[in-house]
Amino acid sequence: MATINVRRIYDDPEPDDGTRVLVDRLWPRGVSRERAAVDAWLKDVAPSNELRGWYHHDRSRYREFDARYRSELEDGPAAKDLEQLRELLRGGPVTLVTSVKSVGDSHVPTLVDVLEKSAPPPASR
Repeated sequence: MATINVRRIYDDPEPDDGTRVLVDRLWPRGVSRERAAVDAWLKDVAPSNELRGWYHHDRSRYREFDARYRSELEDGPAAKDLEQLRELLRGGPVTLVTSVKSVGDSHVPTLVDVLEKSAPPPASR
């Protein structure tokens, strides 16, 4: 499986980023399209507005948020965007770009985990 990097949108792009994909539902304030340097914006792979709002009111809900978000990723528009991310990973490194302040307790670790667990096994030679 290709490398998955994670960067904040406010960080400068790196040479090893590969395909840069914004994985937030909302475009980050104060960041131009040029500055963002993203190749794709898969907003449906982000948590729904309802789930995001529910979670942001109480960080102690992370475990429940994680479970609900994984469920959202299983079907509908989120599943379509998730499959697009998988396709991009088949082509090389992908950098998930986000504007969240604290990446560690956002949707991004769950998304990375889902992508890593669903990766096809390496081709045998």
